[in-house]
Amino acid sequence: MDYSKSHDNHLGLRLYNLFNRERGIFTVDQRKVVLVTGGGKGIGRGISERFLASGATVVICGREQPASLPEYQGRSAEFIAADVRDRAAVDALFAGIAQRHGRLDVLVNNAGGAPFAMADKVSPRFHESIIALNLLAPLHLAQKANALMQAREEGGVIVFIGSVSGSRPSPGTAAYGAAKAAILSLTQSLAVEWAPKVRVVAVSPGLVRTEQSDLHYGDEAGLAAVAATIPQGRLAEPAEIGDACVWLSSPAAAYASGINLLLHGGGERPAFLAAASANKS
Repeated sequence: MDYSKSHDNHLGLRLYNLFNRERGIFTVDQRKVVLVTGGGKGIGRGISERFLASGATVVICGREQPASLPEYQGRSAEFIAADVRDRAAVDALFAGIAQRHGRLDVLVNNAGGAPFAMADKVSPRFHESIIALNLLAPLHLAQKANALMQAREEGGVIVFIGSVSGSRPSPGTAAYGAAKAAILSLTQSLAVEWAPKVRVVAVSPGLVRTEQSDLHYGDEAGLAAVAATIPQGRLAEPAEIGDACVWLSSPAAAYASGINLLLHGGGERPAFLAAASANKS
C-alpha cells in the first residue's frame, strides 16, 4: 500500500510521515528535547547523531566535554558537564534542562561501562563503583526524568541502554553484567509504575564497533575474528543503536513499554558447535 496516497489508513499516514524515505530515518517532533548521557563518544555519540538527524534538540552530558560535539547538517548537541554518579550534579543537570528548554521528552540512559577485571582479583570497592555507574546512576537519572515527564500532558520516554552481558555470562566484567541484568528488571518495573504517561524501554546491543573496540577485541585481525562469530558477519555500528532508540521514542512505537530490544546481529554462535566432532558437514 502506498501510505502517502491513502486517506483512510490513519496509522499508515502516521508511519509514512514519521519515516523519511530519502534520509532513511524516523523523524520526531522538532520541539522534542532529548538527553543522552555519555552522548559524546562511542554508542552514545551514534545515538546523539541519530536524534539530531530526526529533528530533535539533543543535550548530552559527561564529565568532560568531547573534542567535538555530535552534529547533523549544522545542528549540534548541547553539552552540560555532569558526572552521572554525583547526585548534586544530576540535580543541576535536570534543573538546567528545565530552565533552558522547559521540557524533557526522552532520556537515553547510555553512560556506563567497565574495564576488564576478573571478579576475584578486584576489591569490593571496585564492584561497588561498577554497580553505582551502571545501575544506581541510571535509576537516579530515570527518577529525575520521570518527575519532569509526569508533569507534562505529553509524558515522555526513558530508554535504558542494556547489553547482551545482562543475559549471558560476562567473564571479566561480572559486576557489569549483573548491573545490566538488573537494568532489564528495572525497565519492566518502572514501565508499570510510571505508566501510562511515561514509557520505559531497554535496548541491549551486542558487540558494537567504536573508537575503543581495540581495548576489547584487539587489532583489525582480532576484530575480524570476532566479527566472524556473529551471524551477520560484522559488529554493529553506533548509528544502528541510535536508530533503534529514535524509533522506540517515536509515536510509531507508542505501545512499546517494558520491553528489551536485542540488537546483536543474530547472537553468538554456540561454542560447542565448533568444539564438537559431529555434524561438521
